[in-house]
Amino acid sequence: MMERIRSGFNNMIKSERYSRFTLQPTEDGERHAEVKLSDDVTEAEAGGSPTFRPAPARHSRRTVLYTVLGVLLIFLIGFLVGLISHSKPRVESVNCVTPQQPPAPPAPQAPIAPEPPMDWSTVTRILTERLSSTAFDKTLKLFDVPSHAAGSVEDMRLGDQIFKTFNDLNMDPWTDIHYVQLPTPSSQRSNFIEFGSEVFNQTGYLAYSAPNRTRGKLVYGNYGREEDLNAVQSKNVALKGSVLLLRAGKISFAEQVDNAASMGAVAVLIYPDSQDFDYRSDTPLYGHVHLGSGDPYTPGFPSFNHTQFSPKQSMGLPTIPAQTITANMATTLFRKIGGPGSDAGFIGNLVSVPYTLGGVEDVVVEVNNVLVNKEIHNVFGVVKGFTDPDQYIVLGAQRDAWGPGYAKATVGSSVLMELAKAFHAMVTEEGFRPRRSVVFASFSAGEFGSVGATEWLEAHMASIGKNVFAYISLDALVLGRGDFTASASPLLYSLLESTMKEVKSPLGPGTVYDMVGEQRAATIMRPMTMDDPAYPFLAFSGIPSISFHFISPKVEYYTYFGTNLDNMDHLRYQTSHSIGEMTAAAAQLAGRMALRLVHDHLLSFDVSRYGGVLMKSVSRVYKRVGQLTASGRLTGVSPQWLSRARGSFMRAASSIQTSITNTDMNDKEACRAINERLMMIEEGLLSPYVSAAETPFRHLLFGHGPHTLESIAATDDMTELRTQLALATWNLQGCANAMMGNIWELDNQI
Repeated sequence: MMERIRSGFNNMIKSERYSRFTLQPTEDGERHAEVKLSDDVTEAEAGGSPTFRPAPARHSRRTVLYTVLGVLLIFLIGFLVGLISHSKPRVESVNCVTPQQPPAPPAPQAPIAPEPPMDWSTVTRILTERLSSTAFDKTLKLFDVPSHAAGSVEDMRLGDQIFKTFNDLNMDPWTDIHYVQLPTPSSQRSNFIEFGSEVFNQTGYLAYSAPNRTRGKLVYGNYGREEDLNAVQSKNVALKGSVLLLRAGKISFAEQVDNAASMGAVAVLIYPDSQDFDYRSDTPLYGHVHLGSGDPYTPGFPSFNHTQFSPKQSMGLPTIPAQTITANMATTLFRKIGGPGSDAGFIGNLVSVPYTLGGVEDVVVEVNNVLVNKEIHNVFGVVKGFTDPDQYIVLGAQRDAWGPGYAKATVGSSVLMELAKAFHAMVTEEGFRPRRSVVFASFSAGEFGSVGATEWLEAHMASIGKNVFAYISLDALVLGRGDFTASASPLLYSLLESTMKEVKSPLGPGTVYDMVGEQRAATIMRPMTMDDPAYPFLAFSGIPSISFHFISPKVEYYTYFGTNLDNMDHLRYQTSHSIGEMTAAAAQLAGRMALRLVHDHLLSFDVSRYGGVLMKSVSRVYKRVGQLTASGRLTGVSPQWLSRARGSFMRAASSIQTSITNTDMNDKEACRAINERLMMIEEGLLSPYVSAAETPFRHLLFGHGPHTLESIAATDDMTELRTQLALATWNLQGCANAMMGNIWELDNQI
């Protein structure tokens, strides 16, 4: 290596133009260094310029210095290199164990393909296993408390328990709080009735009755239906200024009071006749008489944070006092009522009672109910969908009740909780991937007319109608054993029937459909009334809704509602000690309908089932207009435009069915487009020409008010008929246009 360094150094020296230093004597005797070119040639020999001279002596010294320093640096570098190369090599320790190789970097993973959706048989099998009758034993006990009064400590505690369960299940729970005014009997002065020398103080009461003291002739009006009151008047018994004595049943308390007020009555007394209610004759009765739903003191908008709104009240609040009385008191009144005899259909089953129509003796009614501000909590949890999470189905149950409320609230809340647990477990443990979201809702103040549910709908009116595609009510699912009844939007008729054929009967072999029988199954659907918990969802918000009930054969309603007798013992008697089996069957029925609506590519809405319902309503209008035209009372009005709008609706329904037939079910965007058209149907039947504050139930077919086809077919006001017929026609045509989807496919024949 030293030889290489020396060779490099010599080459470097030879490359220089200066070859040697010579000392030349000068005239003064001094010696100066002279540098000659390396070739030792003279200037002439070199061919250089005659003016060239060697560099001055001081420049030569600097060059020599640099050269010496360079040589020293090179020798120093060579020394260090030699030292390093001849040093003793370091001996590496030997490890007999094979050294562990560092982990290789992970190979790039291919994107995970989404799991295919579970097949229907697997999904339903898992749900059935999780909703056995034994699953409800603990939950039913949890909600079986002595009092469920809305806004009470017990109500809040149950709400907190539901919230905690939803939170433990990671269902992102939230609470919807409202401040409402709920009527209650005054603690200072009770409600009472004076009849002759007797005074009767009452325990039961009717919420939203007008507080007042009034006097009038006591008149018996059977159930208070329009036909009943017309029959009384046909006997020359005046209803104007009277106090009507009515027996509970057939129609709601609110409808009874509204009918009485329309006939000029000044007060209403309602009692449970032993022909319809089989319990002790001293049992007090509770209920409400608001012909509507929600807080009637904030109609059309929510009750949030004690916000002060205009003093406008619901049009459905009664203007006359109304009070429930016991069967014992009714017996006393009947014995002294007098007047002409009644028809056979008016005779009940009170002992030693003549059931005469009255109109002879005066009675005084005083109602002193007061309004109390209450904070109510609606509690929600959600199992989110994987494909269209912004589309929801809501399963809801009211949490409050008059008294124990076992059939009214306990069963429904228990089914709500078990369904929430089952759906959550199916997603987190079984790998179920619902396409759409499922919202579980526990509502308060349902006994006052679906107050909690309606306030929630009013609070989110703009978004709920666009995102909630169905509502399944879990209220009063089990009322008996052996029969079945339901109320629903026609869009859900086919879904209910097919689900009944899948769910095992709680009474033995076969399905629920087999239990009912094919002939009875054709008649199980009842019109949805205003006191149905699902009614505000359908008629106010335009959401396809359903409520259903297991009942006993030939029983129209559960007689213990509105009393302190709605407890476990009475429901066990009505179900022949099979509450668990009946509750499990009801839960499976509701759960399967919800599963079908979130599992399939397309929503299970059968548009064709609306055809018959719509045809009946339009036919009634046709018949009415024909009668009025023939009598000369109506001129220049033809219902043909309404008929053409119905034709547009049916063509739009056919167009949806064609789109379904021609669509690839694996095309998510195409399926979503069809689903959006299906979701527009119910909402499209809400009248855009009436105010939600004044006429909240805006549905053209199932609503309440002058805009409905039913009202148009019954009105005697010709001006009103002309106006409402035109608006109803465009309402129906607008719905048909929305169903078509694309603006270039609209059918505007009318």
